[in-house]
Amino acid sequence: MKRATIEKARRDWAVTPNLLDYERTRAEFSWDAARRALEGLPGGGLNIAHEAVDRHAAGPRRDRLALRFLGKRGETRDFTYARLGALTSRCANVLKRLGVAKGERVFALAGRIPELYISALGTLKHGGVFCPLFSAFGPEPIRQRMSIGDGRVLITTAMLYKRKVAELRGALPGLKHVLLIGAPDEIRALPGTLDFNQLMAEADDHFVIPPTAPEDLALLHFTSGTTGTPKGAMHVHQAVVAHHMTGYYALDFHPDDIFWCTADPGWVTGASYGIIAPLTHGITSVIDEAEFDAERWYGILQEQGVTVWYTAPTAVRMMMKVGTGVIRKYDLRRLRFIASVGEPLNPEAVLWGQDAFGMPIHDNWWQTETGGIMIANYAAMDIRPGSMGRPLPGIEAGIVHRRKDGTVEEVSAPGVEGELALRPGWPSMFRGYLHEDERYRKCFAGGWYLTGDLARRDADGYFWFVGRADDVIKSSGHLIGPFEVESALLEHPAVAEAGVIGKPDPVAGEVVKAFVSLKAAYAPGEQLRRELLGFARKRLGAVVAPKEIDFVASVPKTRSGKIMRRLLKARELGLPEGDLSTVETETEAS
Repeated sequence: MKRATIEKARRDWAVTPNLLDYERTRAEFSWDAARRALEGLPGGGLNIAHEAVDRHAAGPRRDRLALRFLGKRGETRDFTYARLGALTSRCANVLKRLGVAKGERVFALAGRIPELYISALGTLKHGGVFCPLFSAFGPEPIRQRMSIGDGRVLITTAMLYKRKVAELRGALPGLKHVLLIGAPDEIRALPGTLDFNQLMAEADDHFVIPPTAPEDLALLHFTSGTTGTPKGAMHVHQAVVAHHMTGYYALDFHPDDIFWCTADPGWVTGASYGIIAPLTHGITSVIDEAEFDAERWYGILQEQGVTVWYTAPTAVRMMMKVGTGVIRKYDLRRLRFIASVGEPLNPEAVLWGQDAFGMPIHDNWWQTETGGIMIANYAAMDIRPGSMGRPLPGIEAGIVHRRKDGTVEEVSAPGVEGELALRPGWPSMFRGYLHEDERYRKCFAGGWYLTGDLARRDADGYFWFVGRADDVIKSSGHLIGPFEVESALLEHPAVAEAGVIGKPDPVAGEVVKAFVSLKAAYAPGEQLRRELLGFARKRLGAVVAPKEIDFVASVPKTRSGKIMRRLLKARELGLPEGDLSTVETETEAS
């Protein structure tokens, strides 16, 4: 379609952004008021599933489409709020019948299928703790997380159980029940398992949510450390206050929106914003079972009339690799807001969104530990390409320097690099690492939560990502953020992805080395290598520009889109690679 036609259509469907006056909204905001925007349990207390499903199922939005699942083979399954309420109640009754106690962990290992979402919400209704696992995990990452998490129940598919879990049963003595999704004959052939669909069919679709306090444990999300075992970040039911509020301000949810979050619930974004936040607003969520394919994705945006789209930088870079030509074949006039999270979005990608979709891509920042979006670029505010944006209402962010004695000092001057820190107290802040109290305590100092990310704040309060504290390169006395170098390389028309590390050097301490994957029209070679070195040197200067460039088929990254710089460094130096359970495989990226 012609750009003028699309822009006119978007004006016709335009809505007023929720956050118009940033300073006034921040000044007047309170978390108590945000809590009052939700209903609460009839007898008092707070439960995520009640806010996401039951209050809508019992109200005027009961017949509104809540979830639309698009299967790999073209099938569609729709769930209204009323139907979702009944099915999640059945799931809660299944757990009750099995004797699952309040606070016990229910793990789910499945792709983006309806049963996964029903299990998540049913577990939360019941009072259990929902623990999602990536379906791409191998047996060892599954065993490790279920052992750390004291898993009592596992809900998975018959196929995944046979391939990845059956051999682990002896190593998981605490696992009481395995519920399988699949054909009855297939499940009967697997001893020690139960038929999820049969149990659901036998259960009552009425369930009264038991008393749930705001501080009751609700979600357990595992995040990989650089070395050692994964960390289990604990989140409580009160987190729903932040999920709802950030959906309103950061993702600009409106009552008639059709929303698509491409994240898998195995990643915290897929739970916080793929399940909870849109449902609390009573809007429709589109969920695609298949993996990335540019034409399929553009078709979904068109056919489903998606208005708000939340995706990852990895996906944006893959779309950039395909080019803008294919986008022109699709009618995307309903799309009004695009947001991205995972790895900071390079300025080139923000501007590419303007060219490709007629609107910029809005980056935002948060972590598994924060539970929800903390810093964002908002619908009504100008974007500064490369910036994470400004803090959400209710969130106080700062730049701090750590002293040798373990204390911290806040930096007030603009433009100074330091560690990004947040004042604790927002509802979705993690309440601990399971079984690791000391590790949790080390995340706080001087009244701040220390994120481990390096950043700077400009004079207008916009935050700019520099890199993970462990990733920063120290070369000849200069501190170099890898993100800055990667962003410069991405400006070259041949570069699809770039990852940058510091390589030990006897003179400089470290020199900058880049790993680059190319767009389809380009082939690696010495001439292109020299061209890229010169290109980066011209933009960044001799000190910051890479001294070496290697061409790779793809840059390793997690399934959430974060470039695995420590993995690049380990491979370069022949060091142990550490935990690889969340690394995206070549097949998944293709």
